[in-house]
Amino acid sequence: MRSHLLNDTTAERYRRTVTEGVERVAAKLATTDRPFTGVTVDALSPHIEKIDLDQPLHDTAAVLDELEDVYLRDAIYFHHPRYLAHLNCPVVIPAVLGEAVLSAVNSSLDTWDQSAGGTLIERKLIDWTNERIGFGPAADGVFTSGGSQSNLQALLLAREEAKTDDTAKLRIFASEVSHFSVKKSAKLLGLGRDAVVTIPVDADKRMQTMALARELERCRHDGLVPMAVVATSGTTDFGSIDPLPEIAELCAQYDTWMHVDAAYGCGLLVSLKRRALLNGIERADSVTVDYHKSFFQPVSSSAVLVRDKATLRHATYHAEYLNPRRMVTERIPNQVDKSLQTTRRFDALKLWMTLRTMGADGIGQLFDEVCDLAEEGWRLLAADPRYDVVVEPRLSTLVYRYIPEAVTDPAEIDRANLYARKALFASGDAVVAGTKVGGRHYLKFTLLNPETTAEDITAVLDLIAGHAEQYLGESLDRVAS
Repeated sequence: MRSHLLNDTTAERYRRTVTEGVERVAAKLATTDRPFTGVTVDALSPHIEKIDLDQPLHDTAAVLDELEDVYLRDAIYFHHPRYLAHLNCPVVIPAVLGEAVLSAVNSSLDTWDQSAGGTLIERKLIDWTNERIGFGPAADGVFTSGGSQSNLQALLLAREEAKTDDTAKLRIFASEVSHFSVKKSAKLLGLGRDAVVTIPVDADKRMQTMALARELERCRHDGLVPMAVVATSGTTDFGSIDPLPEIAELCAQYDTWMHVDAAYGCGLLVSLKRRALLNGIERADSVTVDYHKSFFQPVSSSAVLVRDKATLRHATYHAEYLNPRRMVTERIPNQVDKSLQTTRRFDALKLWMTLRTMGADGIGQLFDEVCDLAEEGWRLLAADPRYDVVVEPRLSTLVYRYIPEAVTDPAEIDRANLYARKALFASGDAVVAGTKVGGRHYLKFTLLNPETTAEDITAVLDLIAGHAEQYLGESLDRVAS
C-alpha cells in the first residue's frame, strides 16, 4: 500500500497517474456539447449505491472508468457557454495548474513551519488586494473558504469592536436583497432573532440610504447599538451595488462598522472599465472578496480584508503545540493567528499563478466581457415582448420572467416559468437559475463565461419560451378535458 504514497520513490507513478486523469478530463471537456446530461437523482443514485467501498478496484484506469459512470459523464460543466445559472465561473488554466501543485505539496497555511513560502505568498496577495481596495498600510486579511465564512469573520470582528457587552442590544443593517449569510452569521454569533434589520431597496435593487439613516437613528433612540452595516457590492440575484460613499458617511456618523460584501463584485477591482462602481469601498472596515466568482478561480478562493490589522486579534487564540505566544515576539508569521480555520489549503497559490501568468488586466478583461454581455442581454430582453426584465445590470446578472400574451393569471405564469426552468434543466440544453421578485417566480442568467454569446442568450430564451408554451398548451388541454 505504500506504493500509493506520494514521495521520492513514487514520483514517476504520480506523474503517470495524474497525466492519465488529466487526459480523461481534457477529453471530456473537449467533447462536452451541453452543460448537463439531464440525468435525474433516481437514475444516477443506483450507480453510486451499488459500489462497495470496501472492495477497491486496485487499478487507476478502472477507477477512472467508474468515475466516468458516476460523475464525469453527468457533471454540470460550468465551462459550457449555456451554463447560465449560478455564480459559478469557468476557471483559468494557470489556476488549475496551481491547484495541482498545492494538492501535491499539501502545505497547510496555519503556521509558518507548515508552509514557509506559502505563508508569504498569501500575505503578498492580501497586500495586493488591499492596495486594489484602497486600504492603507495598516490593512491586513486572510484567505477563507468562501464568502459566507468571510462575512462571518467580518461580523465577528464588528461584534467585538462594538461599544457594548450586551449582545442583545446589537443590530446589523443589511438590504433586503443581501446575502443570506448575514442572517446566518448573526445566528452563529449568538445575536438575537431581531439582530438583523432589513433595509428596503430602490428600483435598481440598491439599499435606500434614507431608510438606512432612519433605522440607524431609531436604533440609537431606542438605546440599541448599531454594530455593523453590510453594504453589498454585487447582490446574488441582481448584481446591484449599494451606494458605498453614502453608506460610509452614515457609518462614520453613527460610529458603526462598515462591511462590504463584494464576494461577487470584487472583479471590479481589476476591471479596466468599471472600477469606479466600487468607489467608497476604501472607507469600509472590512471587505469580502470571492476570487472563485469573478476572478475565474477554482473553488475555493476567497478572503476577508480589514482596514486595521489590529481588529484581527479578535480571531486570535494561542496553543502551545501550534502557535505559542512567544512566536509573536519572535515575529514568526502564523496565519492561524488571523483565521477562523486551523488547517487550511494553500488556495492563494491559484491566484498567484493566475496573476503571474495573465496579469490583473487579463482577469479584468474577462470580467468586463461578461458585464458587457449582460448589457447586451438586457437590451435583448427589454426588446422581447415575451419577457419582463427586472433591472438593468451593473454586473453580469439578468433577472427576467416569461410573460405569455394570452395569460393574465400571475399564478399560472409562475407555474409556466417554473416548468420551463425544470424542463430546460432536464433537457440538458442549458441551465438557468430562478428566484422570486415581489413574491412571483422569475428566472435568472448569471453570466460569468466570456465564451457565452448573445446568440446563446437568444437561443436559450427561445428554448424557455418553447417549454413555457408547451406547459400552457397542456394546461389548456387539461382544463378543456
